[in-house]
Amino acid sequence: MKINAGEIRVGMLIEYKNDLWQVLKTQHVKPGKGGAFAQVEMKSVNKNTKLNERFRSSETVEKASLDETNFSFSYEDQDKYFFMNPKTFEQIEIQKSLIGEKGKLLTENLEVTISFYNDNPISVDLPNQVTCKIDTTDAALKGQTVSSSYKPAILENGLSIQVPPFIETGDNVVVDTRNLEYVKKI
Repeated sequence: MKINAGEIRVGMLIEYKNDLWQVLKTQHVKPGKGGAFAQVEMKSVNKNTKLNERFRSSETVEKASLDETNFSFSYEDQDKYFFMNPKTFEQIEIQKSLIGEKGKLLTENLEVTISFYNDNPISVDLPNQVTCKIDTTDAALKGQTVSSSYKPAILENGLSIQVPPFIETGDNVVVDTRNLEYVKKI
């Protein structure tokens, strides 16, 4: 689908120079002399390279069309995660490098949304919040409210996050999957 350069937004996927690019930054500039343009910083989904490009506002770019499908997490092995479509029972595998650190938040039967481009998975979106159990955390020190009132904690899955002082080892907490931050205690 063709869109004007002025409609490019952060997070959008566009097809440009025979590759798929994710928009990281965009700035619309209207100089005093000449026509307006959009300064766009993009990252290649396939090659992991960055590109700064300037599009005139009259130019059009091709917005990538993605197919999104819900899958349930099944299991993992050494270097792959395995997901199953709950409707068709079709199973797919995805490299751990595609999901990164957030893969540690995957639990059995967790429902995720996988985006496909030309039948290839390009991203896995976890639910915004997941429940985790605190494995270890430091004891809270009384009178330490002058400095930040958060302390480090390690979850059962190995991730390290910052939690308030009243959280103790063994507590269940909700973690935001977008920024890996503590939300609330359950």
